Amino acid sequence: MTLQTRQIEKSPNAYGYPLLLKNILRTPLIYSPDQEIVYRDKKRMTYRDLAARISQLGSGLLAMGVKPGDVIGIMDWDSDRYLASYFAVPGIGAVMHTINVRLSPEQVLWTMNHAEDAVVFVHEDFIPIVEAIKDQAKTVKKWILIKETDAPVKSSVAFDCEFEEILAKGAADYEFPDFDENTMATLFYTTGTTGDPKGVYFSHRQLMLHTLAMSVATGAFAGNGRIHSDDVYMPITPMFHVHAWGVPYVATMLGIKQVYPGRYEPEMLLKLLISEKVTFSHCVPTILHMLVSSPVAKKVDLRGWKVIIGGSALPRGLAKAAMELGIDIYTGYGMSETCPLLTLSALSPDMLSLDTEAQLDFRTKTGRAVPLVDIRIVDPMMKDTPKDNQTAGEIVVRAPWLTQGYYKNPDKGKELWEGGYLHTGDVAVIDDKGWIRITDRIKDVIKTGGEWISSLELESLISQTPGVSEVAVVGVPHEKWGERPVAMVVALPETSGEALPEAIKNHLAKFVDDGTISKWAIPEQINVVAAIPKTSVGKIDKKVIRAELAKK
Repeated sequence: MTLQTRQIEKSPNAYGYPLLLKNILRTPLIYSPDQEIVYRDKKRMTYRDLAARISQLGSGLLAMGVKPGDVIGIMDWDSDRYLASYFAVPGIGAVMHTINVRLSPEQVLWTMNHAEDAVVFVHEDFIPIVEAIKDQAKTVKKWILIKETDAPVKSSVAFDCEFEEILAKGAADYEFPDFDENTMATLFYTTGTTGDPKGVYFSHRQLMLHTLAMSVATGAFAGNGRIHSDDVYMPITPMFHVHAWGVPYVATMLGIKQVYPGRYEPEMLLKLLISEKVTFSHCVPTILHMLVSSPVAKKVDLRGWKVIIGGSALPRGLAKAAMELGIDIYTGYGMSETCPLLTLSALSPDMLSLDTEAQLDFRTKTGRAVPLVDIRIVDPMMKDTPKDNQTAGEIVVRAPWLTQGYYKNPDKGKELWEGGYLHTGDVAVIDDKGWIRITDRIKDVIKTGGEWISSLELESLISQTPGVSEVAVVGVPHEKWGERPVAMVVALPETSGEALPEAIKNHLAKFVDDGTISKWAIPEQINVVAAIPKTSVGKIDKKVIRAELAKK
């Protein structure tokens, strides 16, 4: 039954303000038009310059025949070009397909064909990928080269023009049109561990609401990690991955100084961090681990650097190592399907006086729901679990910015939204103050001898063992017990790999004694390896780990 309500009356000449991405650009041009946007050590521009380039890119695309509804693929490193595309492509009513350049050529081709890309921007570093797939790209009409070096490009790809040539054909004073705020703005593909990638998509309205809610969630509440207009922002999450978590839109609206590092190289990241005085970033745990493990990190002052960790659980050992370097670290939670922000683990003012160990209890949790997010922990019957910090259930969610389905895959979309809530596939507990702690992915829970063991909890505990650099825990089939946990660890350079398994077992025994875990949770098999398999966005790839262990 639809509730009958009183609707507002509209004057015939009243303007219905659409929530379109172009309107984000109004604010920085008023408050900080001369603030800088930096690309590596190559380029600097102001917000005035950025706005002009966005207009040039949008009008230049129209001049070359791009139409509203066309899909524009982008293969580039994190850059000012990507930032301009975030606004210019959706601004003309086209759809921005952020292509995951870390996928295999076959998967890149699959996403291009599925998205029906009409035009693709290609950084010269990715020409080899395009050369391998160009003849099978069914819908691509134009390839646009992004060239940074002076060396001539020799390629079998018939590039129509270069990126800068499109801008040269455009108008710096072009005004983007109005259209329906529910128009699709972006499209990208999940890096699922089974089957073909799934396309998720977002409208202008959804991205605008996500931007506004993230601005409030990260800036309006007292506590740590606050983001404000005086910050210097550098993303360390690829811009092809969930719009770099949507933060570039927030940073642009606030007129923040933005620093784009291009290809991720530890030396360049740390150089920019210091030289540009970066104060805020976000990344997955593996990237942070790479940075804090770099010898350079021990020589520079990282105090005051605010870092949100997402993509996978933040191990306590890594969080402690970051805090010891002065990094203000905390967790953000979401997924590709959720645009992504759902929760943050920022501390309230009264928590900032807690000692490091007590703070780590909260900084490594999944966090609390941000404004406009309706989040529940439910049992298989969709009933809420008790808020006792013990009873586990699945996280289901509603928010104004969640993907409404999977692109061209209605059956999977219906499954995603079973019962009217988006199902995350994450198992979690919640306490009476709204703090959520994910205990595992449904598919990664280790079911052994009638007991459920959290692989994430084991990883966090093992990460605190002296000498452990990285860790992953998976369940492997066991004839008698169903599954048993197996740990894969990377040792710190100065640590003896031979002695590490026994040290880990002794370390875990202390948590058995205090009741944190059962004795049954200690893995009999602990493999010391040179590296742990990762997905294209830097997450631990447990599917590959399980496959490797199955061969042994």
